[in-house]
Amino acid sequence: AVVSTQSTGMINFNEGQIGKVDITVGPKQTLGKTVDNVVISVPMPKEVTGCSMTASVGTYTFDPTSKQLRWDIGKIQPLKVPTMRGTCTIIAGAQSRAAHPTIHVDFKISQLAVSGLKVNRLDMFNESYKPFKGVKYITKAGNFQVRT
Repeated sequence: AVVSTQSTGMINFNEGQIGKVDITVGPKQTLGKTVDNVVISVPMPKEVTGCSMTASVGTYTFDPTSKQLRWDIGKIQPLKVPTMRGTCTIIAGAQSRAAHPTIHVDFKISQLAVSGLKVNRLDMFNESYKPFKGVKYITKAGNFQVRT
């Protein structure tokens, strides 16, 4: 079973002194599990001085020093697809150029092993306590990127 998140993004810096940003995030297939702790990070070009966004879910921040746009979504609700739209201000006199920043996605899915590995048996000997019968699985994004 393949589990992944789907992220579509359009980031356009070719329109003078204003750049347009439109990002939509949602799970492709989670086998009924909830996607938690979703964070989207976009490294902006050095010409970007600020961002004004509207997020349907969560909050966003823009760090003008590191040029990093960060969108903290949290938990993705099954019927509410998170979107973030807005504009970025570009330094006056900066040369217009095509920029395709990479969108970094970080997330967690509890009780799911993407690899499909399953623990069938675990034996413990010489323990004074009675261990919990069961295995907890978790899926975390390592370095997941979406190219725009």
